[in-house]
Parts: sequence; structure tokens; C-alpha cells
Amino acid sequence: MKSIKIFALATLALAACNKTEKAYDATGTFEATETTVYAEQTGQLMTLNAEEGTELTAGTEVALVDTTQFALKIRQLQAGKRVLSAQKPDIQAQIAATRQQLAKAQLEQRRYRELVNDGAAPSKTLDDATSQVQVLQKQLDAQLSALNTQTRTLDTQAVATDTQIDQLLDQIDKCHIAAPLTGTVLEKYVERGEFVTAGKPLFKMADTQHMLIRAYLTSAQLKEVKIGQSVQVMADYGAGQKKTYQGTITWISSRAEFTPKTILTDDERADLVYAVKIAVPNDGYLKIGMYGEVKF
Repeated sequence: MKSIKIFALATLALAACNKTEKAYDATGTFEATETTVYAEQTGQLMTLNAEEGTELTAGTEVALVDTTQFALKIRQLQAGKRVLSAQKPDIQAQIAATRQQLAKAQLEQRRYRELVNDGAAPSKTLDDATSQVQVLQKQLDAQLSALNTQTRTLDTQAVATDTQIDQLLDQIDKCHIAAPLTGTVLEKYVERGEFVTAGKPLFKMADTQHMLIRAYLTSAQLKEVKIGQSVQVMADYGAGQKKTYQGTITWISSRAEFTPKTILTDDERADLVYAVKIAVPNDGYLKIGMYGEVKF
């Protein structure tokens, strides 16, 4: 009789446990948006301040590729630009003599016109003076055209030089590598002093200030969630220690997949589920890969 009572009590306790509602609706792991930073120029890596675990602020210079050759090319182009500037003609000085001759010829033309009008000189003298004015005017126009063409050519060459300098300055700017976001360095792929090429990965970092938990829902649970919905997220620190955060659903997968083996128990691994991402502000305690629970 005593054995029957014990068995009955055990059965009731088991039934009560089965009816107990779980403290969460889904589980998942925390992750963060990761970014790999690449070299944009080729050369020796002069500095690299990106040790694994280092916290970086967006815009902070982290690495520097050697800029010596670019700087020398800029100095060479600047010297060439000064040569071009020295070659520019002084237009007013070079046409001064022709202008003076033209002014004198025009004065003679006016004087002979008055004499011819008064009958004191033959008309041929006026014709000759007019012809001289026309010749000098054409000479002056030709000089101005040639000098202006030379000036425009030199100006064009100077603009092309400025463009080359701007390109080199842009290349120098790309040698200064800054953190693209505020976050933590996860991996470092090179060391200071190494020769790097454009496109070579230098380090990987993650935005650990804004964490995400990727959880999985059954099709039956989809009707309970929507993008923008606020949910409770419990971070599992182990040994029964948990911390609750307020999260927001930012993404719901449109495709079903088999439940990841790392998330649920063996009897649930064959279920088709939908992945969701929930944004969670990090207070400094959340880590990538940490397990968490979600309550809708």
C-alpha cells in the first residue's frame, strides 16, 4: 500500500512538471555585425593598433601603410608645376612694343587724314599710313592669340598636375586606415612591419554595442511575432544565472529550415523552424556566442 502511494505521488509530480509552462518561447545565441577591414594600398604596414579584444571607436586611425613614395611623387609634381608657372608668358610685356608701334602708326594716320582733308598731302600718304596700322593690328592680334594659346596650354597642364596631386593625396589618405565602426577587434591577420597589398584583410571587428540574438520559431509561433515587436531576452550566464534585456525583433526569415543542432533537444531537431533576429543593446556583459532565451 505504501508503495502504491509513493508511485501515485511521483506520477502526479511528473504530470505537474509537464504542465509547467517554460520560462521562454525560443532560444538562440548572441551575435554581432562583423566587419573585415582591408588594406586599400600596397606597402609596408608602419603601424597597427588592433590587438584582439581591443575596443575601437569609429573613425579612430588604427593602421598606417607607408606613404613615402606617394609623398615623393607629390613633391616631384609640385616642382613641375612651378616650372610650368615660370613658363607662362607676360602677355602685356611681350605685346608692349607692338602696341607702341600701333599707337604711333594710328597717330600718323590721323595726322595724314587731316592733311589730306586740307589738301596739304596726297591721298597716297594716308593710304600708306592706313596700311601700316592694319599690318600692326594684325601683328598684335597674332601675338595675343599665340600668347593666350600658350597660357591656356600651360594652365591645362597645371590643372592636370593638380589632378595627379589630388589622386596621390587620396592614395595617402587611404594609407591611413580607420575603424569603420565602434566595436571590438575579434581577429588580427597581420603584424606591424609586414608588406601588405591592396585588398589584404588586416583585422576583423564587430559592433558589440548593438548585439543580436538569433532565435528559431516554429510555424505556430510566427503568428505571435512581427518586426518591430518588443520582446524579453534572457542572457544565460550558466549555473542558473540569467539577466533580462529588452529586445526588438528586426528580422524574420521568409524560409523554413531544420532546427540547428546546437539550439534544441534531439527530438526537436527535425522540426522546421524560422530564424528571427532580435536587437539587444549591450551593457557590456553580452558576449558573442553566449546562449540566450526569448519570451514574447
